[in-house]
Amino acid sequence: MTRHSDALSGRPLFAHFCRSFATATLAFGAMICVADSRSLIGAQAQDFALRSVGGPNVRLSEHRGEVVVVAFWSSRCNPCRDTLKELSNLQTQWSTAGLTVLGVNVDDDTNAARQFAQAQPVAFPMLMDPTKKVARAWQIEALPYVVALDRDGRVRLVRTDAKGRAAPGQDFASRLRRLLDE
Repeated sequence: MTRHSDALSGRPLFAHFCRSFATATLAFGAMICVADSRSLIGAQAQDFALRSVGGPNVRLSEHRGEVVVVAFWSSRCNPCRDTLKELSNLQTQWSTAGLTVLGVNVDDDTNAARQFAQAQPVAFPMLMDPTKKVARAWQIEALPYVVALDRDGRVRLVRTDAKGRAAPGQDFASRLRRLLDE
């Protein structure tokens, strides 16, 4: 298994995850972690304002009334590329139904983050969190980390891996679609 650094703390992932997560599994040669995200479900999402790459500041609370997906990513996270592409497709497909996707970068190197963001053909704002203030407030431990909020700003879905699952055996996109239909 290749060792990677945790984008949030710089510690080796394995050591960090062993302390932070109750369950870790190996799949497809990569570590996929399942956090106990049930404690987040139903919580009011903490507001934030971040600068987007090549654009204005974005404030989460300005999207109240929409279903918002917040995807935390890093330029060093290979699964993040697929997740961002998938979320861009969902944004394009379901924006008229009230879906808004926001990507939040947690890289230390803002130049690498900007280059990565500009190279990704996504249909949503790519936001910068270089101090990791938002990531820490949202208790992000693994990347990619995707959180779906209902129209009232409450956490309804949490996805902690790159395989499209909101929870083991459940399809994130179909659950997101049901959330849009509420």
